Amino acid sequence: MSTPQPQPSPVPAAPSGRQAGRGWFARLASRLVRPFWVVPALWSLGAIALGLVVPRLDSTGLSDLLPFLFPGDVEGARSVLSSIAGAMISVTGLVFSNTMVVLQLASSQFSPRVLQTFLQDRVTQHTLGVFTATFVYALTVLRSLADAGDSPVPQLAVTLAFALVVAAVAMFLMFINHITASVGISNILHRSAAETRGLLERGRGARTRMPDGPPDLPYLGHQQVVLARSSGYLDAVDVDQVAAAAQRHDVRVELLHPLGTFLVESRPLAMVHGGRGTDVDWTRVLGRHLDLARERSLQQDISFGLRRLVDIAERALSPGINDPTTAVQVVDQLHDLLHRIAAESDPYPVHLDGDGTARLVTREVTFAELLDLAVDEIAHWGADSLQIPRRLRAMLDDLLVDARPEHREALQRKQSQLAALDTAG
Repeated sequence: MSTPQPQPSPVPAAPSGRQAGRGWFARLASRLVRPFWVVPALWSLGAIALGLVVPRLDSTGLSDLLPFLFPGDVEGARSVLSSIAGAMISVTGLVFSNTMVVLQLASSQFSPRVLQTFLQDRVTQHTLGVFTATFVYALTVLRSLADAGDSPVPQLAVTLAFALVVAAVAMFLMFINHITASVGISNILHRSAAETRGLLERGRGARTRMPDGPPDLPYLGHQQVVLARSSGYLDAVDVDQVAAAAQRHDVRVELLHPLGTFLVESRPLAMVHGGRGTDVDWTRVLGRHLDLARERSLQQDISFGLRRLVDIAERALSPGINDPTTAVQVVDQLHDLLHRIAAESDPYPVHLDGDGTARLVTREVTFAELLDLAVDEIAHWGADSLQIPRRLRAMLDDLLVDARPEHREALQRKQSQLAALDTAG
């Protein structure tokens, strides 16, 4: 797409870290919400606030207007709160232990790549949050009792502690039902495929802004090579911000790798066409809007969604597990995803400004590459199975019915490869 010149000027890239490519505010929000501990921590902070405020309401006489409040004295309140705190920390440990068992099972039985799905599960996070909040609230109210002296009994505060216990029991029952269902292979496959389908839908708007035909990519003179300062997976690109920066400085930025690529430190990351090498600190500009991560995710990387499903199929086809039916279920989900992808043309990965000038060139994974990812490894490891070759052939036959003309060659080539594999077997 570009005319390489013999001596481009290398420019080292900014430190990558986990910089989400969607603007600094969205990146910060993603970092704050994604970790497993955030939801329980928010519950705990809310519990501390309640533990400090609610005992003060008892002194206002509000408790006299409410029925069914705690009827005991200060010693009774202290005993109840101590029992709640001790019970909650024990059950919290049980919930955490069950979560660890599920994570270990998912990693060993299916694939380590599905752990992200379990760690981002909101039911588990809120269950831990309710239990930790009940524990923290009971301790906070106990502290007010210790300092209260001869003050009135915090009837409202103790009653609220009892209500939190009831909520915790309800969440625990919900958690047991949810965690039992979530380790089922059908649910794991459905959730993994659903996340990938969601990413396909979100990416459809970006594809509509790409040109329908090959755009003009003239030679702009000076070139700068931006090198990766640290190693990591190219996980996300803030296309709008990079294109806007290129427009401001009247250059064209070309990313040299597709999403999901592992970039080695000091190897080329991007090429900047046009401008002068000393005019703009492209180290800083690209460093703000590219995300080099320690592991791949489904922020923007479609191929990672297929990779997770293929890994589950390969694990199922291994001699130690020997579960071809699970692999067939994976092929079913891959069939649905490939059907959606085959119905669309491969986009020209060029992003234009308002004047129609190319400002950003990315590397997009093609349908043929996604087809190779979805079929080749499963066909290899499932060659001795009766179900796998038959199901793959049926999938390719069905995809050919509605696939766009430009994808038919890849599908027909894959059919020939499967036929040759069957003959060799």
